Amino acid sequence: MNKLLAIIPSRYESTRFPGKPLALINGKEMIMWVYDAVEKSNIFSQVYVATDNEKIFNLVQSKGAKAIMTSKDLSCGTERCNQALSILEDKGERFDIVINIQGDEPLIRKEQIEKVVEGFEQKNSQIVTLVKAIDKKEDVNDSNVVKVVCSNKRAIYFSRSVIPFNREKTIEELIKDKRYYKHIGIYGYRAEVLHEITKLKESNLEQIEKLEQLRWLENGYNIIVNETNIDTIGVDTPQDLENINKIIK
Repeated sequence: MNKLLAIIPSRYESTRFPGKPLALINGKEMIMWVYDAVEKSNIFSQVYVATDNEKIFNLVQSKGAKAIMTSKDLSCGTERCNQALSILEDKGERFDIVINIQGDEPLIRKEQIEKVVEGFEQKNSQIVTLVKAIDKKEDVNDSNVVKVVCSNKRAIYFSRSVIPFNREKTIEELIKDKRYYKHIGIYGYRAEVLHEITKLKESNLEQIEKLEQLRWLENGYNIIVNETNIDTIGVDTPQDLENINKIIK
């Protein structure tokens, strides 16, 4: 049986919303909403917040939860997960699969995490993520909504552009036919693969699209995609936080 580790990368600095992980949602810090949801899923051997900030680190530990201090020089959540895994391995811990759960998605659901874990039942699975059928035209045209083209549960390409492009049908018709999929940004990695992909240099397509998963595809890694019907609601701005508070109340 695979030994599973959940890591929740959490940065204090944010261009649009500094201090976001410590923002309160119905009286509880956002990072603790995420941590509690992941731990209550009863899927993981261990759950850790990986942060570069002492305020977040101290807050998590004060709540009786687990946290790891990581470098401020890391460029993304994947690198933070890898460093946290390395720290645990140096202490003698061993894990087969690492699940990277966004620290700004307080409404993360157990069913979504299970879908990622299920992906590792497939042969040659190295990285697993989620997709959801797009049902709104504005999402198809929104460059902040990352679209995915898949074949036999494997990702072929990720893009901020409208993919696939159809010369004969309208966007509305393709939405009805479930031809557009958005990427849901929760990742699972085999432990050895996580170490490998963080050593790769930035790729050409990644530089163009600003999507790190294209680096993995360009270097030949398999990204398995499982479909979910549950959307994610991330917090990028104070307005997003206000909306989350309304939903929870």
